[in-house]
Amino acid sequence: MRTSSPRAPSGISDRSASTHRAEAGGRRPPVFFWALLALCGLLSACMGSPVARRSSALELAQSSGWQAATLHSGRFDLLALHPAPRPVEEIAVFIEGDGLAWLDVNTPSPDPTPLSPVALWMALSEPRRMAVYLGRPCQYVAERLANQCRREDWTSARFSAEIVAAMNQAIDELKHRFRANKLRLVGYSGGGAIAALVAAGRDDVAQLVTVAAVLDHPGWTRSLGLTPLAGSLNPADAWNSLRNTPQVHLTGGKDKVAGKSALVGYLERFPANRRPPVIEIGDFSHQCCWGKAWREISPL
Repeated sequence: MRTSSPRAPSGISDRSASTHRAEAGGRRPPVFFWALLALCGLLSACMGSPVARRSSALELAQSSGWQAATLHSGRFDLLALHPAPRPVEEIAVFIEGDGLAWLDVNTPSPDPTPLSPVALWMALSEPRRMAVYLGRPCQYVAERLANQCRREDWTSARFSAEIVAAMNQAIDELKHRFRANKLRLVGYSGGGAIAALVAAGRDDVAQLVTVAAVLDHPGWTRSLGLTPLAGSLNPADAWNSLRNTPQVHLTGGKDKVAGKSALVGYLERFPANRRPPVIEIGDFSHQCCWGKAWREISPL
């Protein structure tokens, strides 16, 4: 049996299409934004050290006038990127995927900072809502990684109760910064599992959206012959707490990392007449082309 989950495809030259509307708190990305996205698909510097990956994410955000914040949450420091805060009724929190969790199916990565921050590209392209971006525990903290994290935090226990609590605390802080009353949670890949687990414990979530997500990881690992994610909570077990939460789940028809096998166990927990909608986009894979197309496909 394999001892890990498959690594998401990396190094994609996906360009984050589109602009922020003024009412969503953003502005049209400058030419530098597009140039950097294109170069990130071509130059190894954008996929080098964890420090370089952090710098690339910061440059992407800053090119649209966004700012960075470090949110101290439990034993983790979490990177948030967002427009200048101003009071709004609700914010859409985009939660990053698992990042570079594995180098191959048998080798955990020494640092899970994403090679390609898909959720950030989505957030920067969100056309209607005040969007903010939230990295996962142990991402973007290379110089503090050994003091904050254990390897299990981005492998077998990536959806642990402790991590969900840390994400909840960080989301509370973001909500406070924008004086928001409601949240829309958008999770990419493993971030979709986190979004669902967070939403299950809150009463202020106006909408849950997952993209290429793993919402039943026991069924997912069984279907691919992988070792179970010991220490991780399963979003499917929280279905009853989510039965009244408006939600939609997007999946790619060419997604060989997650796809429908990662959703079916979650959906089947709901009564047949109450199952959340799934939107399958036939030409999309696990990474391509959520960031590029987000302006057109966003269900927020």
